[in-house]
Amino acid sequence: MDSYLWTVIATVGAALLALVVVEVVHRTVRRLGRRSVLLSELSEHSHRPFQVAATVLAIQFGVRFSTGYGIGTPWRRTLLHLLVLAVIAAIAWLVASFLLVSEDTALARFRTDVPDNRQARRIKTQVVMLRRVTIAVIVVLAVGVMLMTFPSVRGVGASMLASAGVIGVVAALAAQSVLGNVIAGLQLAFSDAVRLDDVVVVEGEWGRIEELTLSYVVVQIWDDRRLILPTSYFTTKPFQNWTRTRAAVLGTAEFEVDWSVPVQAMREELRRLVEGTELWDGRTCVLQVTDAVGGMVRLRALVSAADAPKLWDLRCLVREHLVGWLRDQRPTALPRLRTEIGDASGRLPWPGAEPRRTAPGRSTEPHRTVPGRPAERRAAEHEPPDDARLFGGTGDGEARSSAFVGPDEPAEASPR
Repeated sequence: MDSYLWTVIATVGAALLALVVVEVVHRTVRRLGRRSVLLSELSEHSHRPFQVAATVLAIQFGVRFSTGYGIGTPWRRTLLHLLVLAVIAAIAWLVASFLLVSEDTALARFRTDVPDNRQARRIKTQVVMLRRVTIAVIVVLAVGVMLMTFPSVRGVGASMLASAGVIGVVAALAAQSVLGNVIAGLQLAFSDAVRLDDVVVVEGEWGRIEELTLSYVVVQIWDDRRLILPTSYFTTKPFQNWTRTRAAVLGTAEFEVDWSVPVQAMREELRRLVEGTELWDGRTCVLQVTDAVGGMVRLRALVSAADAPKLWDLRCLVREHLVGWLRDQRPTALPRLRTEIGDASGRLPWPGAEPRRTAPGRSTEPHRTVPGRPAERRAAEHEPPDDARLFGGTGDGEARSSAFVGPDEPAEASPR
């Protein structure tokens, strides 16, 4: 009884001493944490695992010192073994909390609630992936160390090492897809191909990267659906990343109208519309005739916005406004099908247009344009305005043009 009583007293005393020490350390770190983000995070997130680890370790020392090294009944040896396992688990929890605190402290330096947050999202993606890997490694190591405390496991260690090659081959074949996804997840995290909160188009769906793990990627679709894809999808199949370099993007709104559409008037109306809305970022506003076959003229309005959600609303606004403008202001430009009834061999001029006549004695052949003559001035007057050109006119258009132009060809040496 004296031995049992001494064990209980030593265990309780060690546990109380550990709790007192942990509380003193916690209060000191919390006070110092007012000036340091790292210490503040440690006092908040590592207090509980530190308390558990110190208490379990103190209890283990109390039981061991009260019975002596290698001395004691079987139940005490069993209790000591269980305490050793608890100490290993508590220390693993404490180490994991230290790593998580350091990662959170690193993330606190980068803000993701600012417009230009590409660098912050890249760091956040890499830190999240590293966090998952480190936790998995800590758990595996802790379980391995706990298993090695059993004599039977240590006895079969040699045979396990001998057959490790065969087991590794079988495991690799069985978990080929899983390992492929894990490697693909690490590749995505450090290749910067896709990041958290990136706007992507995958499988015909438009959404953003909501979650990125080692095995799968969650894409939040614009209508609040979730598209779950394996990480290997993003390394083996093409996808669109709208925020790869910046959030600003371009979008189009196409119209099929009649040949009588006043393009310049419609272009001016588009310019007036985008200049009056906060959805437009002021970079690009272009209206171009992209096709004119099959009895219709296809117009494409190209506009820009600061991000993908604003671009969607801006494209819808452009369609709605220009459709109403065509209906109310230019009803003759609405799509029409024409049927010509009469003599097919006759020369019928366009309705309302005067046929072109050639003055007697004048040639219809084209002539050269001489600088300074009226013909050159008339050609300059027909130069398209800035909002009729995508590659040129404005500074953004010139930059876009230079990105799609190859290297200059070297000038050939002139013959002597």
